Amino acid sequence: MSISKEKLIEIIKDLPEKEIGELINFAGYLKMKGKKENFQELVNASESSLAFWNNSKDDEVWNNA
Repeated sequence: MSISKEKLIEIIKDLPEKEIGELINFAGYLKMKGKKENFQELVNASESSLAFWNNSKDDEVWNNA
């Protein structure tokens, strides 16, 4: 286990029980934030690919296929 995770575990052990729920919510937020950033990267990559293929020359060729 990494030193950072070990340190986090020690901090959690010292927290009062009433603050554990808040910590769980924050950890969930961080996890969701990472997923959102990954999704946005995928959207950006898709848009750049779409921009490459979205042109009048390709439209003309595919419309006559």
